[in-house]
Amino acid sequence: MKTVAGIDMGTQSMKVILYDYESKKIVASAQEAIDLIAENDGTREQKVEWYDEALKKCFSSFSTEQRASIAAIGVSGHQHGFVPLDADAKPLYNVKLWNDTSTVEECRILTEAAGGNDAVVSEVCNLMLPGFTAPKILWLKRHKPEAFARLKYIMLPHDYLNFLLTDTYTMECGDASGTALFNGIRKQWSSRICSLVDPKLVSLLPDLTESGKAAGKVSRNAAELYGIPGDIPVSSGGGDNMMGAIGTGTVKDGFLTMSLGTSGTLYGYSDSPLSDPEKGLSGFNSSTGGYLPLLCTMNCTVATEETRALFGLDVKEFDACAAKAPIGSEGVVFLPFFNGERTPNLPNGRASICGLSSANSSRENIARAAMESAIFGMRIGLEAFQALGFRAREIRIIGGGSKSPLWREIAANVMNLPVKRPASDEAAAMGAAVQALWCMKNEAGTPADIGTLTDEHIAIREDGCVQPDPAAAAAYDKAYREYNRYLGALAPLYR
Repeated sequence: MKTVAGIDMGTQSMKVILYDYESKKIVASAQEAIDLIAENDGTREQKVEWYDEALKKCFSSFSTEQRASIAAIGVSGHQHGFVPLDADAKPLYNVKLWNDTSTVEECRILTEAAGGNDAVVSEVCNLMLPGFTAPKILWLKRHKPEAFARLKYIMLPHDYLNFLLTDTYTMECGDASGTALFNGIRKQWSSRICSLVDPKLVSLLPDLTESGKAAGKVSRNAAELYGIPGDIPVSSGGGDNMMGAIGTGTVKDGFLTMSLGTSGTLYGYSDSPLSDPEKGLSGFNSSTGGYLPLLCTMNCTVATEETRALFGLDVKEFDACAAKAPIGSEGVVFLPFFNGERTPNLPNGRASICGLSSANSSRENIARAAMESAIFGMRIGLEAFQALGFRAREIRIIGGGSKSPLWREIAANVMNLPVKRPASDEAAAMGAAVQALWCMKNEAGTPADIGTLTDEHIAIREDGCVQPDPAAAAAYDKAYREYNRYLGALAPLYR
């Protein structure tokens, strides 16, 4: 048996799968929870040590035979996180995460220094938002100057895992494009934005590697520590959305992936640069050599989890409760900004339930409104895609929310597009595994096309496909307008 390992470091847990690429099935998997430091000022952080321990535990859960079967490794990690290390590769501070909104002031400083939003977009293809890496680095400089003075390595979470495995310090364009330090069109670091953070910053950033090439080989130390074969390739890896794109087959024009997890994302592959930062469509690069325009909301399953906990319901009970309410939840509208919000850009946002009356105030309506709100946020992104000429054919849906038949139905009708669910629930880990297979073939001198590989290895569930219903889609057009009415009225409170 020969396998490729796909590692996915998510916000809440680390997962590792072993994929037998000859029999085309996942033969083993492991998962370890990762804690979160959350504070009222928007701080969302983790400790590097937690990543070290989770990776070791995941590999140790596999048998000796299973570990020996690994021929290549690919790594996915949540985007934008800042892993600051000293010259000895020791952490200088916690990892600030993608959903950390404590850097609003740093975003303002950098945007003004650059000459405004247009100047920032021209340099890094995106606005300077709290989720991105650049303001986190400036935050460290302003709030932890002694740590910043010792800064040697600047890594993103997936780069850090690559470093643990290979001892090499690299980054690839997909994840780099989410730092707000990188020009995705030129595919190089922006020396101008880097200099606004600190004159030495650009000299600290890693070299860039191509998506289909290896970040390095498993080192002797890593082989002994994790009990895995040494000297096997570790692919360039990428951000969780980039790996999710591979894991859903979104490597061709016209496909969109919708991820319903802690955050909500909608992204599509494009051969040419495509973005509209003012409307929330970030200009990212793919981890297959092209481009990956992406919308990200910071509150997706957060809304349903908070509401479910409030009502004391389990997941199935919550879905059943929501299913009893009609489309549009009888006018109840949920603005789900529990973590602030990135799209729309409301870092100080708070959640609210609107439109309640004595006639519609029910658990059923509130539950359904929480689910609908996540997809309404995605529709903002779809409209931005369409305005730029992107012709969406179908949506591949992933994440914890994709397991809900009701949520898939809501998604198909709000977006008015066919929704299909990949066979594997671990899209990012599966994408990392397929990228590892791609890298392994390239390294062996038998290059393969990534589109061909995804066609061969990414299956779709027959029972997970939903076609939009014209009447339901029309009803959701009306509900979406109501959502936007409340959003427009309340947004000024949170800017």
